[in-house]
Amino acid sequence: MRYMASYDLMETMRNTNQWLGASAQALGSYPAFAMIPNPAMEWMRAWGEVTERTFQRMVVKPDWGIPSVTCEDGKDHPISIDIVVPNAFGDLIHFNVPGRKKRSRKVLLVAPMSGHYATLLRSTVMSLLPDCEVYVTDWHNARDIPVSAGKFDIEDYTLYLVDYMRHLGPDTHVIAVCQPAPLTLAATAYLAEEDPKAQPRSLTLIGGPIDPDANATDVTDFGRRVTMGQLEETMIQRVGFKYPGVGRMVYPGLLQLASFISMNGEKHAKAFQDQIGAVARGDASDHDKHNKFYDEYLSVMDMTAEFYLSTVDRIFKNGEIAKNAFTVGGKAVDIGKITTVAVKTVEGTNDDISAPGQCIAALDLCTGLPDEKKASHVEEGAGHYGIFAGKSWRNNIRPLVLEFIDANSPGTAKKKPANKNKAA
Repeated sequence: MRYMASYDLMETMRNTNQWLGASAQALGSYPAFAMIPNPAMEWMRAWGEVTERTFQRMVVKPDWGIPSVTCEDGKDHPISIDIVVPNAFGDLIHFNVPGRKKRSRKVLLVAPMSGHYATLLRSTVMSLLPDCEVYVTDWHNARDIPVSAGKFDIEDYTLYLVDYMRHLGPDTHVIAVCQPAPLTLAATAYLAEEDPKAQPRSLTLIGGPIDPDANATDVTDFGRRVTMGQLEETMIQRVGFKYPGVGRMVYPGLLQLASFISMNGEKHAKAFQDQIGAVARGDASDHDKHNKFYDEYLSVMDMTAEFYLSTVDRIFKNGEIAKNAFTVGGKAVDIGKITTVAVKTVEGTNDDISAPGQCIAALDLCTGLPDEKKASHVEEGAGHYGIFAGKSWRNNIRPLVLEFIDANSPGTAKKKPANKNKAA
């Protein structure tokens, strides 16, 4: 019960700060105070506006915000987001573009379940939509899932990916971003043995911790320093009475957000100070650079306790994927069984979350895959976010990924992998 009380305490603090911000904004905007201009009132209004928006965003799932895509006919076609495979802990969604010719490239974009919603990949989706049929794993907030739905750990996550790949069929090209890279590799290996005809044609792993020990970061060091007992005691709470998942054990999104911010505390503090000044001067807008970034960054979701703890224990501490010792339902998953699915890894030299070396380790694990089916790319000067959503992705990485997809699609003349760096 104390865990439920602490969860509700965090929500109470968030709710109170949102209310204080809204109250300060309303008071600072009071018409009577305008008769005698006072800079202090402007600053109070600005502080209130930024504070209210900040704490309100923490419990709101962002909208995808992709209204249309321009097609070859020169017209903007509206986007409809269709749920293809509904599930308790996450849906497979399709970004349908009515009125345009169906694209030959079918892409399954596996979104991370690491504290943020799948909308974190909005710009990635937007960049792929003109050329691909895009499907995305849209994971649900654990606080909204009733306890009656059961557990959800990394084995369940892997089986969800297996089901999605089976549904989409063998002409699919899978792109896994960050956290799901090792589990997507495992899901592909699972299919290679259990249902070879359902395997995708290609698998692109972007900045994922296949072997966390290959190049240590603050994230991997944390996983090594802290015991599982400490994690369970300090990070896990029960969902409070406010949400449908009341009583479910979770790693709360608000607690995750506190960890995210603490990693670059001074930088975030300055960003908010600068934004308050911009609002007070009238230089801010609803969709300025600050709001576009923090509206997404602050929107966090709870993870089930068993998913978080099993990820730390089995992926980071025990390195089950790196050692090719991962099991699903007691059955060993042998990554060496992948023999036909082309595999490409993408890393950034400045990635401080999944450092270079962690992701490319996947290629060594694919012992049954011929060298011509392997490819890798290391983007110079790119950080973690940049390799899947920034300028580096748009200008350099995306074209290489599309070339890799085409090189491993039926009916294409080019059969060698799109490989900028030697992979094997």
